[in-house]
Amino acid sequence: MRVGQLAVAAGLLGVLCVPAHAEARDLGRDTLPANDGWASAGEGTTGGAAADAEHVHTVTDRAGLVRALDGGSDTPKIIRIAGTIDANTDDDGDRLDCSDYATGGYGLKKYLAAYDPRTWGSARPSGPQEEARQASAARQAERIVLPVGSNTTIIGLGDKAVLKGASLQVRNADNVIIRNLELRDAYDCFPVWQPNAGGLGDWKAAYDNLWLAGATHVWVDHITASDKGHPDAEEPAYFARTYLRHDGLLDITNGSDLVTVSWSRFADHDKAMLIGNGDTATGDRGKLRVTLHHNEFESVVQRAPRVRFGQVHVYNNRYEITEDDYRYSLGVSTESRIHAQNNAFHAPGHVEVADLVKSWNGSALHQSGTLFNGFPVDLLMIYNAYNSGSERDLTGDVGWTPTLHGRIDSAAAADRAVARGAGAGRIP
Repeated sequence: MRVGQLAVAAGLLGVLCVPAHAEARDLGRDTLPANDGWASAGEGTTGGAAADAEHVHTVTDRAGLVRALDGGSDTPKIIRIAGTIDANTDDDGDRLDCSDYATGGYGLKKYLAAYDPRTWGSARPSGPQEEARQASAARQAERIVLPVGSNTTIIGLGDKAVLKGASLQVRNADNVIIRNLELRDAYDCFPVWQPNAGGLGDWKAAYDNLWLAGATHVWVDHITASDKGHPDAEEPAYFARTYLRHDGLLDITNGSDLVTVSWSRFADHDKAMLIGNGDTATGDRGKLRVTLHHNEFESVVQRAPRVRFGQVHVYNNRYEITEDDYRYSLGVSTESRIHAQNNAFHAPGHVEVADLVKSWNGSALHQSGTLFNGFPVDLLMIYNAYNSGSERDLTGDVGWTPTLHGRIDSAAAADRAVARGAGAGRIP
């Protein structure tokens, strides 16, 4: 039991009863407070707080991080990241670039020539260049995909802890905490061309900065996630589509459940957060329970979040919309049940209130206390009025009322607090 594990850890290390006069608390021993969102349900989320001394690691490079992660084992562990760790490095710590991963005769010019829609058509890529791309992608994945196992806390030290180029993946694991860390630029060297995506074809990148797949009881707090270093906006276009190098910043899919994301910053990205990965994934019913509070979404084009199936509580978040190609913030998809409270949106003149929501087969959205450029608005009423001719009206009854949450401030108060306190390096 987690409570028992904590008691053992306290007895061994004497760190859970920190005296009031202590100079600094051990953030690695922090656990999710009671009632702090869905991740506090049941036994709550304690991460690696029960780790013994042998499983408390301070890491400064990829090799040390891989050893500490222990192949995604369930052993209670605390991993402290100091400074900047680059996942695109070899075992000696030397930097690797895309050319180091390429194999089997892969070349971008050859790939483009092979699958040009004017000659290849609309079939999925196959043959030597696609096989070479897959082999090259597998070599990169060996370096940058980092599995996180159950009973793990990953915590950045100080205010400048960075993990760049990596895809942290919490797959089929339980009881995980990730805090105070900048996750930067999960860059895909070998995107795949999908001729039929979106009707016009599109490029698909493989990696999220952080991916929860079949994960339960996860607390993500005070992280900063972005494409910093390689923004997709600066990538060229091939086949009239931007050559995308990034997927999501934080995706929560494949039946993940009981997740709290708090006081984090998601910035400078296209598709920020996907909750539920498919309209036909009916096994997700009753799962994908997620709380998002006191987060900042800045210069995000879409998916902040987009939800399928899940009961998602979205409260006291701040949205700073700047992109010319902005699409929406709240995505209401199949059987989603979003309960949005007291969120603040800032937008330029070309973005209207009705643009904040997009629906695909959705039926309901609860919203209250919304601010738009400082003014209170009825987001649901305006959305329905503007889109009644093209999309089904959304009802305000999502069939549930959140009970696991802390104090819900006004949107104006939360707006100010989030601007000051969200992101890595800002834990009080």
